[in-house]
Amino acid sequence: MKVSPIALAFTVLASRNAHPIRAFSNAAKNALLHQSSSTATHSAASSPSHAASIVASRVNMSSAVEAASVTSSVASSNPLLECTDLPKFTAIEPSQLTPAIGSILEKLEADFAALEAKLVEGVNEKVIMRYDDVLPVVERMQHPLGYAWGIASHLNGVKNGDELRAAYEENQPKIVNANMKFSQSKPLYDALLAVQRGWEGTEDGECKDDDVDDFATAQRRRAIENAIRSMKLGGVGFEEGSAEQIRYKEIKMRQAELSTAFSNNVLDATKAFGLVVTSPEDVDGVPESARAMWAQAYRQDAIKECKDDDEKKRALEDAKIDASSGPWRITLDGPSYIAAMQHLPNRALRKEVYMGYMTRASEFTADILERMDEEKRKKDAIVDEKEEKKDKPGKNNVPIIKEILKNKKELAGLLGYSNYAEMSLASKMAPSVTSVADLSNLILEKALPAAERELAAATALAREQGGDEYSETNLEKLMPWDTSFWIERLKEKTFELKEEELRPYFALDAVLEGMFKLIERIFDIEVRDASGKAEVWHPDVQFFELYDKGSGEHVASFFLDPYSRPADKRGGAWMADCLGKSEALGINVPVAYLTCNGSPPVGDKPSLMTFREVETLFHETGHGLQHMLTRATVGDVAGINGVEWDAVELPSQFMENWCYDKPTVYGFAKHYETGEPLPDEMFEKLLQQKTFGAGMMACRQLLFGMLDMELHSKFDPDGDETIFDVHRRIADIFTPYSKPVDEDRFLCGFSHIFAGGYSAGYYSYKWAEVMSADAFGAFEEVGLDNEDAIREVGRKFRDTVLSLGGGVAPMDVFKRFRGREPSPEALLRHNGLA
Repeated sequence: MKVSPIALAFTVLASRNAHPIRAFSNAAKNALLHQSSSTATHSAASSPSHAASIVASRVNMSSAVEAASVTSSVASSNPLLECTDLPKFTAIEPSQLTPAIGSILEKLEADFAALEAKLVEGVNEKVIMRYDDVLPVVERMQHPLGYAWGIASHLNGVKNGDELRAAYEENQPKIVNANMKFSQSKPLYDALLAVQRGWEGTEDGECKDDDVDDFATAQRRRAIENAIRSMKLGGVGFEEGSAEQIRYKEIKMRQAELSTAFSNNVLDATKAFGLVVTSPEDVDGVPESARAMWAQAYRQDAIKECKDDDEKKRALEDAKIDASSGPWRITLDGPSYIAAMQHLPNRALRKEVYMGYMTRASEFTADILERMDEEKRKKDAIVDEKEEKKDKPGKNNVPIIKEILKNKKELAGLLGYSNYAEMSLASKMAPSVTSVADLSNLILEKALPAAERELAAATALAREQGGDEYSETNLEKLMPWDTSFWIERLKEKTFELKEEELRPYFALDAVLEGMFKLIERIFDIEVRDASGKAEVWHPDVQFFELYDKGSGEHVASFFLDPYSRPADKRGGAWMADCLGKSEALGINVPVAYLTCNGSPPVGDKPSLMTFREVETLFHETGHGLQHMLTRATVGDVAGINGVEWDAVELPSQFMENWCYDKPTVYGFAKHYETGEPLPDEMFEKLLQQKTFGAGMMACRQLLFGMLDMELHSKFDPDGDETIFDVHRRIADIFTPYSKPVDEDRFLCGFSHIFAGGYSAGYYSYKWAEVMSADAFGAFEEVGLDNEDAIREVGRKFRDTVLSLGGGVAPMDVFKRFRGREPSPEALLRHNGLA
């Protein structure tokens, strides 16, 4: 989302839902949301030969080579064209992107033109159109482009730089144009309809969704249905050359440009902020880990500002990490920002950090970013005529948001919808905006009273312990930069447990080991370290392989990029596919990217995670498991592809529940120095904390979901009401106890809905959470201490939710697992709101 990075692997046919962002797990979202009513948030050595050997074992090379048939002379010199293998990250350079895309698109255009001619001929001659004649052919045709652009999109999120950014922006319009050629192809659309009609007319083509044995047919049928719907939403109904088609294409091109600009602005504004603190009094009481992180940030910034190697060496020697005496540099990346809001005692400094975060990429920061950009261009002597483009998006996301919303409204109108939300819901589980509002109001009825009680308790503690500045005379109510600080103090007082006391028990390597034990325990899957079997884009990135315990088969692999890198990595946490399972491509072993922004190692200490970061890791792994354990073989519905957006968070949020399961926690919670397990009393307090602040967290999530829906349904971009007026109006309903300050520009950083896939879909977190809580309820019902029953239910979850992917409608998937439709009772109970 989240969130949020653009990890888009453009698959050219719109039916193949790439789910670009899994940004922010519940834990990560709540950590950021907790800041105010208006805030959303070992090295693997390279071995190309080894990577090739493992890929050879999983890919039917003849099919893959057919899909990747680019001239060998070009492919041998450009790793982006070698799409039968894992990416060769150590050999990939930004300068290779444009030649690769040009070569791929040239062949793609010729191949697709030939396919269209063949399809037209077949329809005219009334040839029986078969599934194998259409979608698998298109999938093989698209694969080289999806592979190359997927790598570029991934690196744009985790290794962002000026050269890559420029190449990405240069090629994005070409990708969008190619996408529209497929989505608006009438020969392809007619062929898909013919395949569908052929199934309807044959007895063996009938697909009963409740017939598990007919899954091979079911997934094909779903893929065709999704493709037809997506092509309708992609403008296939426009007359060729019509004003409507031309305008549609113009909007799609512009939206891609605006979305990328929005995301870049957020990243640039985040990088530009740095608050240096020199007085130890200002960080009194701040956890040692946070002070060490800020001291390390100060040193890294000093090194970056050096002009030559000698000066860098002197800076390293002079600016040693000293957590106790500083200096410290507070930044806006997740771990740093959250620590400041929760622990920084100096109220004025907290406000400065808060306002820095809440005004990112807005009119308050645009001039600074423009000046920095201009200085860099002069320094690098960059002269680029394309920069003179008059309508190039600027550094202020306010006008970008307005144009995005205006374009979406027009786009929906062109397709016959009254608003963009209506268009968005056409491919989701939720039947209408009203149904989304009904669920939100149901939860709000329980959450709002709890939220008001929580804030009242925090306010009382501030008045009691905070001194004169928090007295009723001087402060009518807690401000947004106060809330998280006093909520944290209230939690410490209530449970006599500080987050810092837990961190030594949550070293990343131990958490991974424990999480892998859980996966083996409930899904019968073994996860093995595969360092050296794949090239990586950064020394911190790790590579793992998954094996089925029963058969010993290698079933999947994944990359893990665990730490925050503010200089070139976008914020949030997400999962994206590197390679998807596909019979047409001969890919039997899917590969995922799991990306987090957790606390990095500091000095000689390993990464010691907060409990929220542990939950985030479990969350993203849940997404990865659905991608990796799929048994769907049709690429367009394998894994997370083809899963309705408001159901895709089910496995991710499901996995978070295990962070409160004692056998799971004690599988990893051991002191990183002594090896001693987490004391029982600390675990019990951890359980008690689970529902602490749940009312405020729920209200904030509901606020963002309904704010998103309001902007995409009823808001008029050309009217007198501003987007910030809408924010305040919706906040009056969902967080009346804490309204946005006048300078609040949270929307300027809301990448989920303006630079990701959550437009008119942010509600999906709550919608899917109803299902995920109910799914975990199945384990609770058999007894979490009943190992045999847990394994049985876990295997059923794997065989349904994780295996069926988009090949079966999500409601039917849930009913296969649970035997009934989902109920919100488990969600309310888990949140202490029942």
